[in-house]
Amino acid sequence: MKRYTVALIKGDGIGPEIIDEAVKVLDAVSVKEGFEITYKEALLGGAAIDVTGEPIPEETIEIAKSADAVLFGAIGGPQWDDLPRDKRPETGLLKLRKALEVFANLRPVTVYDELVNASTLKPEVIQGTDLMVVRELIGGIYFGQPRAYEGDRAYNTMVYTKQEVYRIAKVGFEIAMKRNKKLVSVDKANVLEVSQLWRDTVNEVAKEYPEVSVEHMYVDNAAMQLVRDPKQFDVILTGNIFGDILSDEASMLSGSIGLLPSASIGEKYGLYEPIHGSAPDIAGQGIANPIATIASAAMMLRYQFGEESAAKRIEDAIKRVLKEGYRTKDLSSFDAKEVVTTSEMGSLIAQYASEI
Repeated sequence: MKRYTVALIKGDGIGPEIIDEAVKVLDAVSVKEGFEITYKEALLGGAAIDVTGEPIPEETIEIAKSADAVLFGAIGGPQWDDLPRDKRPETGLLKLRKALEVFANLRPVTVYDELVNASTLKPEVIQGTDLMVVRELIGGIYFGQPRAYEGDRAYNTMVYTKQEVYRIAKVGFEIAMKRNKKLVSVDKANVLEVSQLWRDTVNEVAKEYPEVSVEHMYVDNAAMQLVRDPKQFDVILTGNIFGDILSDEASMLSGSIGLLPSASIGEKYGLYEPIHGSAPDIAGQGIANPIATIASAAMMLRYQFGEESAAKRIEDAIKRVLKEGYRTKDLSSFDAKEVVTTSEMGSLIAQYASEI
């Protein structure tokens, strides 16, 4: 029997609730598919600050590196907002990503037919949307040096090396080859030298993938095109800050940020998490949507463990619960047969994943 170790980082707010449901589903499919998962819990974010005084203790990094993958919930909350920047929960997550060298962030955006009315856009615009945002995650302006806030002046530095762009471009093209062989690279090369390096490097990598059609698009145009005609996109390849913004924009095509997963992968490690935040305003009420976290667990099975059949079980189970009209509160206005709690949704998906 194959055995995997997963580092569980529940985090803050709704994090513990949604991670518990993902574990429930993972345990169900592991039985059906004949593998075993053991879990090691670790602290990150506000939960770590309250216990250790630091947003990410060294023990968490050690646990993450010793595991086969990391499944992460969410961090942050108003009680930690006034801390110095280097002590805030978000700093802990950035440090974890850097420590694991997970440079490629994959964010799939799928519009479910059953929820086509959940988006604020017209159904005919979004129906059939199925795209993947490939975002460079540990470079660019979020990590560039120097950076400072000095009196009435502040500055940040956007830096990319050719190697950093090359490796994320390779990921983008490899994913495009497994999809519809269409890639749009997003930059701001008309005004930023770092974007010109990005574009030149992407063009070099493109020569290795003659089957993939490549288009370059400025980020402002890409933001507009995502809401004008999202179905034109298959794979969107972009840098850290542009990817951060565009993937959140794209998430609303689906109708709820509570539906969308993500995978952050590198040469060795993998970090899997929903794209939403900790939602402290609804924490502990049993109304959080666990689907994004459960779908992130499916991505972990696929990309980290190569358990394609198990991943598909979970994804098919998610489609089934939505088709049958089960909704958490965030989606209760859209063709709901029954509004269920966080735990009930997890149990339904686990049950269906076992039956498929």
